Amino acid sequence: MKKLFHSLRRILAKIWLNINLQLTVIGVTGSYGKTVTTVAIAKVLSAKFSVNQTDLNLDTIFNLPITILKTKIWNERLVLEYGVDHIGEMDKHLSLVKPKIAVLTGITPVHSDEEHLGSLKNIILEKTKLMKSVPEKGFAVFNYDDELSRKVGEEFMRKKFFYGLSNKADVWADKIKIGLYQTEFDLHDRSEIISVRTGLLGYPAVYACLVAYLIGREQRVKKEKILEKLSELTPLAGRLSIEPGPMRTVLINDARRANPASTLAGLRSLAEFPGRKVAVLGEMGELGELAEKMHKEVGQEAAKLKIDLVVGVGPLTKCILEEAEKNGLKKSQLFWAKDVSRAAEILKGILKKGDLLYLKASLLRHLERVIMILRGEEVGCKEVVCHHYDSCSTCLRLKRCVK
Repeated sequence: MKKLFHSLRRILAKIWLNINLQLTVIGVTGSYGKTVTTVAIAKVLSAKFSVNQTDLNLDTIFNLPITILKTKIWNERLVLEYGVDHIGEMDKHLSLVKPKIAVLTGITPVHSDEEHLGSLKNIILEKTKLMKSVPEKGFAVFNYDDELSRKVGEEFMRKKFFYGLSNKADVWADKIKIGLYQTEFDLHDRSEIISVRTGLLGYPAVYACLVAYLIGREQRVKKEKILEKLSELTPLAGRLSIEPGPMRTVLINDARRANPASTLAGLRSLAEFPGRKVAVLGEMGELGELAEKMHKEVGQEAAKLKIDLVVGVGPLTKCILEEAEKNGLKKSQLFWAKDVSRAAEILKGILKKGDLLYLKASLLRHLERVIMILRGEEVGCKEVVCHHYDSCSTCLRLKRCVK
């Protein structure tokens, strides 16, 4: 019955799109940064157009038809997130709706395990399908700093733009200042240098703002309006959001998603903040045969950035800690916990007032349980990997598990 209802919803969504011919569709794909990029693009375009955007809380396969059916006849721009984790899934998305403008944020081996896309090659194949669907009168946007995204972009033969921190990109950033409550940088657009300030945090914020600016410019949104909208953006929950932490710490909650690229970007952002930094790192899931290698790279980066204390949660994070020690961090700076309960015990012994407590792991590891325990909440759920996407703080199943 559920499949039948979903099929019917797709049919209705297709009909509704054929009625709403005024819509320009912007599609965003990539292994990381999709959601914040989607939000930033929609925000900038709202300065000139009536905009609808992807529901942030739904899986793409359901999200696309639902978002389309929520589109009003007066909407002019539709910003959609095209996520894929199985072979052929992008074809299904594109059979429903093709974008006029497409963005590729980057490619990393997330979903490369056998249960999902199976290999990095298949990930590239699926992501590239969106870019190839762009019509002659449209254009595509690629992350120049991401090697695989850049390669796809270089092979793309239609109108295209690159963004990044490299001055070889069409729109690029430097003089980046990352604070706990805002991010500032200089944006270079051809010969012009523009000062940008946003409420989004960290390096992911810079990339999202570059894309949003570029698309806003091409859609003829006034520059001052673009900058105004970028300044109004605020962090999404669990994506480098600042929250009051337990034990009078500052919580930097980045635990909504985790893959190699986003984890490295998160650590680099953390390193820019002033104060003692305590990184609690859970496992990154769905990496297949590259899992150990990718976790080791995180350990190397933590050491390079001189993160003060690192707590690994789960078996694979032993790779992080071992590599961090090999690259310069002391044993006294490194801690391993088999589960969230043990992680909370460790943190009780090492946290100090004013510490920056950074939380990062794949969503299904639900690392937020560590914070709940530190705040004195009883957490009875013992599932190491939970396939429910709700936050543990609102999970009815978890509440039923409480003793």
